[in-house]
Amino acid sequence: MRLPNIQSILFHLARFVATFIIAQTLFFKFSGSDESKFIFSTLGMEPWGRYGLAVLESFCVLFLLIPSFVWLGSLLSLNLMLGAILSHFVFLGIVVQGDGGLLFFLAIVVFLLSSYLFYVERKKVPFLKDYLG
Repeated sequence: MRLPNIQSILFHLARFVATFIIAQTLFFKFSGSDESKFIFSTLGMEPWGRYGLAVLESFCVLFLLIPSFVWLGSLLSLNLMLGAILSHFVFLGIVVQGDGGLLFFLAIVVFLLSSYLFYVERKKVPFLKDYLG
């Protein structure tokens, strides 16, 4: 029996942790939790922004779960988390409604995991294949 190497374990762990965090937030966006409504009202994007981002995050989850599309899920989540991080810095603050900075921290974690996943999968990106060899 051959055990998977450490890179494979880290890759799949990163995939599933990022997917779990993003999937968890979908419930709150789609159900219209008070915190989600507050965030998107503060950003001037309630309700259309909340639903739109929830749909995009649903695609992230789907793509991160399909091995041949991890590059796309990681690229999309990387950009969405960059938007979330910047929203915290510019409009929301680090702590939102007494959460102790949890949402900000989770956005940073997903951003870092997505960066790692995209780096690992970079040679599978169709528009980068010619440049990376």
